[in-house]
Amino acid sequence: MKVLHTGITEPKGFQSVGKHVGLKSKKKDLAIIYTEKPAVWAGVFTKNIVKAAPIIRNIEIFNNKNKIHAVVINSGNANACTGEKGIVDNQTMADTLAKCLNLKSEEVITSSTGVIGTILPIDKIELGIKNSHHCLSSNRQASVSAAAAIMTTDTVSKEISVSFEIDSKTVKIGGMAKGSGMIHPNMATMLSFLTTDVNISREMLINALKCSTNDSYNMISVDGDTSTNDMVCIMANGEAENNIINCKNDDYYKFKEALDVVNKELAKMIVKDGEGASKFIEVQIHGACSKEDSKILCQSILNSSLVKTAFFGEDANWGRIMCAMGYSGAKFDQDKVTIKFKSKFGNITLMDCGTPIIFDEEIAAEVLKAEEIVIHIKLQDGTEKAVGWGCDLSYEYVRINGEYRS
Repeated sequence: MKVLHTGITEPKGFQSVGKHVGLKSKKKDLAIIYTEKPAVWAGVFTKNIVKAAPIIRNIEIFNNKNKIHAVVINSGNANACTGEKGIVDNQTMADTLAKCLNLKSEEVITSSTGVIGTILPIDKIELGIKNSHHCLSSNRQASVSAAAAIMTTDTVSKEISVSFEIDSKTVKIGGMAKGSGMIHPNMATMLSFLTTDVNISREMLINALKCSTNDSYNMISVDGDTSTNDMVCIMANGEAENNIINCKNDDYYKFKEALDVVNKELAKMIVKDGEGASKFIEVQIHGACSKEDSKILCQSILNSSLVKTAFFGEDANWGRIMCAMGYSGAKFDQDKVTIKFKSKFGNITLMDCGTPIIFDEEIAAEVLKAEEIVIHIKLQDGTEKAVGWGCDLSYEYVRINGEYRS
């Protein structure tokens, strides 16, 4: 497998475009992804009961098992909590692109991200779609522009692609994502759009995406908030022309492995771009009695505001980690817990088999100076493990979100 520094237009047959159409003052705010050949697709959607208009419609299309050709995304406005007007405007987005590309409306899905509760300026979006679809391309700049157009408070765009072999055919997966705040492991809690030219059945694509999401986007946390618009979408147009993957054979697991690489890297990019974040934190749990317990422990540590603020202050307050583990609901023996901190500046053991270690505060401070830190936790309750990613909580996070509508 080769990891490439490209995005959604890397797989065969996919085109994209990103443009400024007026929802934001200057930056790009409309993206389109298109494949001429119809694509089977899978989606994972927010678990927030309050769902934005695009999510409601996309779930309906997904349940109808339609193939799709295109996705249209706007940033700068979430089209959430906008009532019947929001539903109509979202349908207009799909209808407009469908007409421009000579498609059926149900072959187009939609996505919006931005401020909740503000009516979508649909006239600008309609005109933007009509002026932008002519610029669809498979070149590198097309991918870059689309990734930029879905950003909100992100400081950098997020793209990745991979290349691998199935049946002596070259298969590729490309991805772009946005996310910086309102990130919490309760589905994907951001937007991620994936393209692939693999030939795969709908059932196997759905299975692969759900499993991959659970080990990637569901294992990240920035601030504990689950948004109204979040989804992961993957389109597979089959242009790699490999033998169809319709069961969990070796080809399926090869595809799933590549999909995991894409999703985990995008997930980590989101955390590293967390609003106001100064530390990237990886939590490793080893020796849990069940997979579920290992994930619960991991997520509880990453979601703890006290743990986050301790890392912002570069304070080796491991007691906050034990506390977060204790209220998580997972089962473990507190008398057999080992905790270590690791970074490029060294490592330090803080607890060994349930016994606190008198550690050198200067060494701990040196380890915690790094921008990327690993919390390694060894249990003695079983053989299961999990890895998750998060960040610290800073003054800057409060400033950014306090001024979000300003």
